[in-house]
Amino acid sequence: MTYSGAVKVGGPADVHELPDLMISKVAVGSMNNNAYLLRCRATGEQLLIDAAAEPHTLLSLIGDDGIASVVTTHRHGDHWGALAEVVEATGARTYAGAHDAEGIPVATDVLVADGDTVTVGRVTLTARHLVGHTPGSIALIYDDPHGHAHVFTGDCLFPGGVGNTWGDPKAFEQLIDDVQHKLFEQLSDETWVYPGHGNDTTLGAERPHLAEWRERGW
Repeated sequence: MTYSGAVKVGGPADVHELPDLMISKVAVGSMNNNAYLLRCRATGEQLLIDAAAEPHTLLSLIGDDGIASVVTTHRHGDHWGALAEVVEATGARTYAGAHDAEGIPVATDVLVADGDTVTVGRVTLTARHLVGHTPGSIALIYDDPHGHAHVFTGDCLFPGGVGNTWGDPKAFEQLIDDVQHKLFEQLSDETWVYPGHGNDTTLGAERPHLAEWRERGW
């Protein structure tokens, strides 16, 4: 089956099957948040990105195999609304950006800094610290050895622009600089982008618009 990344609240997950990793995307909650379940195909170990809402939906997606860890991309409440319930049910280890953890009301077991790695089975993800939407937002990059990279951007990059900086020019400049230098300049056009809300995109689809985003200021 072809993966599109187009999901809706109450609907089924969409599954992106890679050689070493399966990525299941589901939409949950009143703000149409995306949650991503990553499963190492070699070991069966699972990791969840953003326990956003609807713990029953997420636990059903996780299934009987459970999860080893949950990564919260940033401190905004719509991205951790189900975290306490998911952790209680699974005993998962929690990860979050070092500068956002204090804003997440579930204890963070591992503070993540720029360049740190997070593993799920035999698969390694690299964290990039992106400042502007929040002080400690992180993106996770999976550099697929069989193809192109895949990046989970939270609320820092979407189709059509970077995340909300609420009219703060300094925060916007920081965010677009980080996104440009740490994502666009390091990764290929084929890189698949999995955002915190809405549809997926690729860096190639967004790259031609970077100058336009800078000019408009959002």
